[in-house]
Amino acid sequence: MELMSRFLMQPSRTASNFLKDCSGIGAIEFAFIAPLMLVMFFGTVEFAQGVGTNRKVTIMARTLSDLTSQNTSVTQAQLDNFFAAATAVMTPYSAAPVRSTISELYIDPNTQTAHVQWSVGSAPRGQGSTVVIPPQLIARDAQNNVVANQYLIYSEVTYQYVPTIGYVMAPSGVNLRDVAYTRPRQSTCVMYNTQACTTL
Repeated sequence: MELMSRFLMQPSRTASNFLKDCSGIGAIEFAFIAPLMLVMFFGTVEFAQGVGTNRKVTIMARTLSDLTSQNTSVTQAQLDNFFAAATAVMTPYSAAPVRSTISELYIDPNTQTAHVQWSVGSAPRGQGSTVVIPPQLIARDAQNNVVANQYLIYSEVTYQYVPTIGYVMAPSGVNLRDVAYTRPRQSTCVMYNTQACTTL
């Protein structure tokens, strides 16, 4: 009888011991948490890389307009040097996806529209085409009239950023873009292939 009682009690003890055994709970918790932690870690890395690249694009646009605006006239060789110097700003990120353009804009005092005088770069704008600029960039006199002979150096930079790890979410990448406006510093305009400031 005692042997039979011991035999019947064995399964209940086994189940009780199984429920009390917590030795594998850490591994189970890790299996649930690890994927989430990895996604958060690599997501943070990718986000930081994206923010850093976007900041470089902004600095590159400002560099292009700033270097150009310091001259009274520019040659193609000088502009090529400006593009090379600005592209170096992208270090340590790859400069291969960079597309940049420098244009000079003339602000028509009658229509208050900006017209392209010349444009050089990856996607040059057509001479005489219009560009929408922020209204606050148009200088006015005390009577609120638009000041004549206004020119702006306008630089545009685009960068196709493709995440290294998050390519599943954005397989074609994220298009980063920025522009910069700078007034000529040494003269009324910056001449390129011309002997005088044009007003197309």
